[in-house]
Amino acid sequence: MTDTHRAVDAVWKLESARIVAALTRLVHDVGLAEELAQDALVAALEQWPRSGVPANPGAWLMTTARRRAVDRIRRDRLLERKNEQIAHETRHVPDVQDGQDGDGQDGQDEGGRSDVLRLMFVSCHPVLPTQARVALTLRLLGGLTAAEIARAFLVDETTIARRIAGAKRTLAEERVPFELPAGEELAERLSSVLGVVYLVFNEGYAATTGDDLMRPGLCLEALRLGRLLAELVPHQAEVHGLVALMELQASRATARTGPSGEPVQLHEQNRGRWDQLLIRRGFTAMLRAREAGGPPGPYVLQAAIAVCHAQARTAEDTDWARIAALYEALERLLPTPVVRLNRAVAVGMAHGPGAGLDLADALTTDPALRDYHLLPGVRGDLLARLGRHEEARLEFRRAASLTRNSAERAFLHRRADTITAPAAPVPTLGRAARDFLGRDGLDPGTARSYGQTLRRLCRSLGDDLPLAALTADEVARVFTAAWGGAAAQTWNRHRSAVRSFGAWASLEDLGARLDRRTAIQPPAPVIRDAELEALWNRPGPSLRERTLWRLLHESAAGVGTVLSLNVEDLDLPARRARTGDTWVAWGDGTAVLLPPLVAGRTRGPVFLSDRRPGPARTPSEADLCPETGRRRLSYERAEYLFKQATKTVDPTGTGYTLRRLRVRGQSSD
Repeated sequence: MTDTHRAVDAVWKLESARIVAALTRLVHDVGLAEELAQDALVAALEQWPRSGVPANPGAWLMTTARRRAVDRIRRDRLLERKNEQIAHETRHVPDVQDGQDGDGQDGQDEGGRSDVLRLMFVSCHPVLPTQARVALTLRLLGGLTAAEIARAFLVDETTIARRIAGAKRTLAEERVPFELPAGEELAERLSSVLGVVYLVFNEGYAATTGDDLMRPGLCLEALRLGRLLAELVPHQAEVHGLVALMELQASRATARTGPSGEPVQLHEQNRGRWDQLLIRRGFTAMLRAREAGGPPGPYVLQAAIAVCHAQARTAEDTDWARIAALYEALERLLPTPVVRLNRAVAVGMAHGPGAGLDLADALTTDPALRDYHLLPGVRGDLLARLGRHEEARLEFRRAASLTRNSAERAFLHRRADTITAPAAPVPTLGRAARDFLGRDGLDPGTARSYGQTLRRLCRSLGDDLPLAALTADEVARVFTAAWGGAAAQTWNRHRSAVRSFGAWASLEDLGARLDRRTAIQPPAPVIRDAELEALWNRPGPSLRERTLWRLLHESAAGVGTVLSLNVEDLDLPARRARTGDTWVAWGDGTAVLLPPLVAGRTRGPVFLSDRRPGPARTPSEADLCPETGRRRLSYERAEYLFKQATKTVDPTGTGYTLRRLRVRGQSSD
């Protein structure tokens, strides 16, 4: 039984993509196609242990699945022409009984190959979010179960199952056709497919979370998908370029970690451990890319960089000047912050650490890299090579605080520890921020607001930054990256917080480079009386939503102010609540709704979220209800629910914002 199950599992991983693709062409629904394929798999698990594995198990599964597709269509009483179409398409399929018939060529014809390619394009359709594309591709093309995908990405199985189900639903709702794109759309859609495959590979090659640096299973799956894609579209240079890139990077896998799983930097790797077979396969894929012709694209250029590393017999033999030139060409095609950072590394190796540091420093204000651990890691390496050891130590510490991978974090801490710390301890930004927020007399609301500002400052500059090194210029750089595009109110709130911190720490005016912004906000139009009456009386919204909406309308207080109210702040008989030095008052509608909302609670937030927070998202004590374990309702969630509830009455169909409830007075109907 165990051997049979192993055989079923192996056949499924090899044949599932072809079977699902063929069924999708028949039923025009990816979700239904996979369901029918799963039915065939269940039939195999039931029959093969008794009858034995068929001589041609793939053909057996295909025939069984096709029969179920025909039965399903007939059972659903589709139009006669649909039955004729299915009959025509199945007429030439070998009828396999117990694996005795069929030569296994069904999946080798051009139609079968085209079906698999169509399935790839559908699974990676731009209408789906990136995470859904990845999960659906591994499910349909890789034959992985939801549990296997969840283990690979270190998330729970329910999350993966939800992503897959949502992706299928979206494809059905958007009526995504099961066809190959043509013309200019082909290049765009192919880029999406390549991006998904490379994302899977990268997550395996350099895991973003977890204890291990690599997840080899994902690398192997990405390589398999890439090789399959290269067979299906052999005339696309970028496909071969991606395959070459993955083969060459995978060739270094065993040399990238030490005996305890710790990372080994490229220049320190034992090149004798590089897999020569994968290197040869990478070179072959690169030749095919060149034979396909055309100007080199991003994957071909990245593969050319990998070729430079593979050709160098020692780290000292690496042609860094050519690599820097290739990154310059890549940046023109793909001007992303990560490409610019990689170019800084190459320039630092080719033309000296000073030149590389200049390029890396220019990226410190880029919002896309504000929490990217490799930016301080690269800066730390360049600073160390320049002899600026204390600055390098702080950058390695900051990089360690940003990464979510345990192996990388330990490696970065070790790099920092090799640099001697100052003999006498000096006050640091992290310590000062904690003391500032923990001082007596700071009310919870202000502490939360200041905490958001100072946590971002510590995350961007590092907890270990000497307090004396904190300057207005450094603060301005963090503000530009973090809140450069924020609303005036948000910008001014953070500016006020950092100035208060600077005054408390006896530093220069940390907001000296931050101009106060003037809020330009048009007055919110009044919600009509008839709409308000409909809103108060509609049956759908929960007691929490109805109370919040009434309170906002009757008090004319800000949304943030109302959401920050605690049960202990309420004076229900007087119909008011204290918030800081002011009072929020309400009328009859709120007076009816508020008591049952807080019934049985004596402390904690008035308005609570629907669920308890997960272990990784534990809020501050002030935002947690001690009696229910739920956290304070967020502004974003409250705004979303109100927009959803008012879509039907908003002429634009987008829904109203909560601040429109603050407008008091009568409107004409």
